[in-house]
Formats: sequence, C-alpha cells, structure tokens
Amino acid sequence: MFSNHTVSGFNIKNLLKFRNSPLHFLTEIRELGDIVEIGHRANRKMFVLNHPDLIKEVLVNKTSSFRKGKGLQIAGKFLGQGLLTSEGDTHKRQRRLMQPQFHAKHISSFAGVMVEHTEQMLDTWVNQEDRNIHRDMTELALEIINKTMFGHNLTEDVDQIGEIIEAGSRRNIQQAKSVINVPKFFTKKADNRLQESQGYLNRIIYSMIEARRKQPDEEHQDLLSLLLAAKDEDGTRMTDQEIRDQLITIYIAGHETTANTLSWTWFLLAQNDAVEKKLWAELDEVLGGNSPRLSDIPKLKYTNQIIQESMRLYPAAWMIGREATEPVVIGGMDIAQGDTIFMSQYAMHRTPKYFANPDQFIPERFDHDFLKTIPTYAYFPFGGGPRVCIGNNFALMEAAIIVAVVGQRYKLQLLDSHSVKPEPLITLRVQGGLPMKVIERTPRV
Repeated sequence: MFSNHTVSGFNIKNLLKFRNSPLHFLTEIRELGDIVEIGHRANRKMFVLNHPDLIKEVLVNKTSSFRKGKGLQIAGKFLGQGLLTSEGDTHKRQRRLMQPQFHAKHISSFAGVMVEHTEQMLDTWVNQEDRNIHRDMTELALEIINKTMFGHNLTEDVDQIGEIIEAGSRRNIQQAKSVINVPKFFTKKADNRLQESQGYLNRIIYSMIEARRKQPDEEHQDLLSLLLAAKDEDGTRMTDQEIRDQLITIYIAGHETTANTLSWTWFLLAQNDAVEKKLWAELDEVLGGNSPRLSDIPKLKYTNQIIQESMRLYPAAWMIGREATEPVVIGGMDIAQGDTIFMSQYAMHRTPKYFANPDQFIPERFDHDFLKTIPTYAYFPFGGGPRVCIGNNFALMEAAIIVAVVGQRYKLQLLDSHSVKPEPLITLRVQGGLPMKVIERTPRV
C-alpha cells in the first residue's frame, strides 16, 4: 500500500518555493509520502512521486496514459519534434529508425575521436593555471558531438551555437516554471530573439543536410550519414525536417548532459582525496601512461563507478514531468486528465532507504552489482521505459574516456574563492562555472 499526502496550505508562496528552489523543495517533501499532491496550476493538480515502484508505473507500465510535461512541450517549439519531444506513433517510428544508429558497433567507432579531442584540449592547458573547467568540458563535448554528428568541426560557428543553446535553455525554463501563463505581448521581444537564433541554427543544419544529400560519401560514419541512410520497413526515409529535429535534439542534449556530468565529477573528486588517489592508481595500472582504447573501458571499473556516483548525486536530468492524457490510477490515487506528475532523480537518488550516507560521495557503493539490490527506479539518471535516453551508452563511454585521459595528466583543484552550487535549468548545471587550478601529475609507469 502506498501512502499519499497533500501539502497543507499550499498557496502561492509554496508554489513559488517549488519554482525558485526546486531541489530543496523536492527533497523536503520526500518524507511526506509516496505520492504527494503539491497544488494546482490552471485548475489541474500537480503530484510528486517519491517511490521507485510508482515511478516505474508511470514511465513503464502506464506510459501510454501520459505525455511529456509542460517543460518539454515548450522545448518542442525550439527543438522541433525530435526524440525528446515527440509523442505517440511519431516517437515510436523515430525510435525505431534511430535505435540502430546508437548500436554499440556504431558508437564504439567514436572512441578514438573522444580521446583525440580530449588530448588536444589538454595540450592547451598550462601547469598551475586557473581554468573554468565547466567551460572546458562544454567546449570539449561540443567538439566531440560536432565530429561524431557531422564528421567535421564547426569551429567558426561553435561559439554562437553555444550562445543560442544557452539562450534557448534559459528561455525554456522561464516559461516552464512560470506560475501563470504570461501573455505573449510581454515576451514578444525575447521570443523574437530566440526565433532569430533558431533561424541561424536551422541554416547551418539544413545546409549540411543538403550538402550531404548532393554528395553522399560512403566513408562517412557520422550520425548525419546514418540518419540519411535510415529507412523504415516500407522503405520510407526521414525528411529533412525530421533529420533536423533529431540532430538539434541530440546536439543539445548530447553535449550539455555530458558537460554537466563531467563538471560535477571533477568537483566531487577535488573534495575527496582518497577517491582521487584510487582513480589515479587504476588509470596508471590499466593504461600505463597510454591513451585509453575502447577495450580498456570495461577494465576501468572504479572510473565507471565514479561516474555512476557523480550521476547519482548530481544527475544531469534532475526531474521528469508527465501530463496525464486520460484518467488513470497511480498508487491508488486518481489522476485526472491534464494533471501533472513530477519524478525527481535528484531527490530519489539521495533517499536514505536505498543509499547509505546518501549525501556522501562513495563510488564503491556501485561495486558487487549494487544496482541489482535496489528497485530499478531508485536510480534512473537516464530516465526509463520506452523513452529512456537513447544516447546513454554513448554518454557513459564519453565520460569514462574523458575522465581517463584528463586524470592521467592532471589533478584539478577547487579554488577557495568560488562557491559551487547546482543550478536546475533543463539540466542540472554548475552555477557560475567551475574555476579550478590544473596541476600536472606524473603517472607511475
């Protein structure tokens, strides 16, 4: 039997608390019940689920009774109808066409690209200098996604593309978190700027699609070529619009989530000397000063546990929202059509019932098949069900490779002058960047 609770006296003040301090709010109400009614928006109820079995019920068992929440509905205006925002049969068809492109045999070919670009980044670092590591990780992830998606670098456009993504992310979260529906008159200027930026991004994407269609190159194994070649069982291929939507979705989601995961990983390592030294010992033993190869990744067990633990404490996808498309019962609670359900990875991943010392950074907890001992949706950094992140294996491989390459050559030290705080936008970012001192280390060979 699941427990339910209504937050008493839920008024505009409490709603603003959810809006302005969502991580604190979601953690605070976690103990109130398995399903907590937190209030109303536009005459529709809002609930938060605090039990992994209920989360599974929404994301897996009764997924057909829900659609994406308000945030991703709004994001669809910028991203288009890619995997992240599409619904129903459209999403199923896209997933079917896209899945083979993320098969291990395809993504494994990108390992060398990841190593190469990480080493190129490190060649620009100077011992004992201060760097904004979050910016470095973002630029590195952008370069890798450029190469793996388009087969070349977009050096001349990368800065502007980054600014567009930043503006789109902030505009989207402002709209999603708005307590009321603000009249378009008041947001017209901001919306127009975003539309102009979107036009710039579209011109870049469509020009590359057109060029590749005119001059297909069988040697290309980037995502663009794979999408152009993908076809349904009846021979139908994706339109330029569909390919554009998928590329922009993967481009934005694929670089930002990885950059955030890496930033939080360096932050956590810098505060835990014992973990950092154990990481170095593994890297020195497995790699012996050499660049990591794809075959080395499974051997870097502790490196992978560090990444898993980083995603537990600071999951890039920190909350999932779903809107009921029909009346449905979840955990004995009647959910009406139009009601919204929130499920927070951030709050669930810090639940003491499933994670001992939940606020501590303990990568070893993931040893000995730990995940098999807890409910599936007690830990779900990539979401779940038919909408689980299609790029999860790509992301894990990329993070492991980057941590291995950087960790062999450098220790990253936090600066005392900067306070690190999480910023929950569409993804969970490091607020204000991550200034760190980079210090060369000599691996034992």
